[in-house]
Amino acid sequence: MKAPPQSLTSLTTVLELALRKRDEALQALGQAQQQHEQAVLQMEQLKGYTAESQQRWRQRATAGISPTLLLTQQTFMAKLDHAVSFQDGVLNQMMQNIQRCQRSLQEAERELASLQKVQERRVQIWQKSRQQQDQRTNDEMAANQHRQHAQTHPWRSQP
Repeated sequence: MKAPPQSLTSLTTVLELALRKRDEALQALGQAQQQHEQAVLQMEQLKGYTAESQQRWRQRATAGISPTLLLTQQTFMAKLDHAVSFQDGVLNQMMQNIQRCQRSLQEAERELASLQKVQERRVQIWQKSRQQQDQRTNDEMAANQHRQHAQTHPWRSQP
């Protein structure tokens, strides 16, 4: 059987590139999601530490505190609040990155599906063409055999 046409071979190469692009987009999305999960854990730790610090401060404040200690505690809590706020910004950026990665993945999947459909159509056309060629070849062989048989045995070819 004849080899597939160059257009199918070229399309296979393009398909492989699209598949690689889709796989890379999928990997990027996975990494972005993993980084987001880690950032969420860090936020939970920060919030937990802030809550613990506030609880300790309340317990300590019932025994009486100095103005210096109060200022130190307020400065410390402000730094914790800033860290929580900063981490919230990091989480927002990571969520935007996840959304970008999801869009890239969807685009890569659409492109891959489109190319697969084109390849499927071209393969069908090529196979149909091959079947027609094979049928013509078989018809010619049968006609030649019939002609040879008729020439060798002229009395058998007439009813």
